Amino acid sequence: MRYLLLLAFLVLIGGGVYIYSNLPTPVLAGDLAPDFQLLDTKGNTVTLSELRGKVVMVNFWATWCPSCKQEKPSMERLNKMMAEENFVMLAINTEENGPAIVPAFLKKNPLEITVLYDDQGTVKQQYGVYKLPESFIINKNGIIDQKIIGPLDWSSPQTVAYFQRLIRG
Repeated sequence: MRYLLLLAFLVLIGGGVYIYSNLPTPVLAGDLAPDFQLLDTKGNTVTLSELRGKVVMVNFWATWCPSCKQEKPSMERLNKMMAEENFVMLAINTEENGPAIVPAFLKKNPLEITVLYDDQGTVKQQYGVYKLPESFIINKNGIIDQKIIGPLDWSSPQTVAYFQRLIRG
């Protein structure tokens, strides 16, 4: 009986270690942004490394996420305000069935932001994303300047000034 309990304990610990070791490793400010290649809603391939020299905002989201929906209008405003700047906004949908459901979502909630599909979860895993929305601000050298978990008013004067400083810096 003692050996059976020991075996059960080891299995539990081993399972816990396995589960813990499979959690995504978060990407943090100061890290080089992991490169990726994803399809957008028009079937075009977008490669992060090809955007080097621009400030890039990468936002992970899902259609079912209330906070994601809440911040989309301010993201759209920021994107329009920064249209003439050296700035790119990428909204990465993380749902497995994203290519099937995002078009209907965009029909009801039109966005001019570039929407990408990460239906395999590869980029979500690369970035260690575990909450939505989660955003990464990448400077012109491809380094993550900030990581933001949760929704934000992306069109606030302070946020716009931050992006303008990053672009000029």
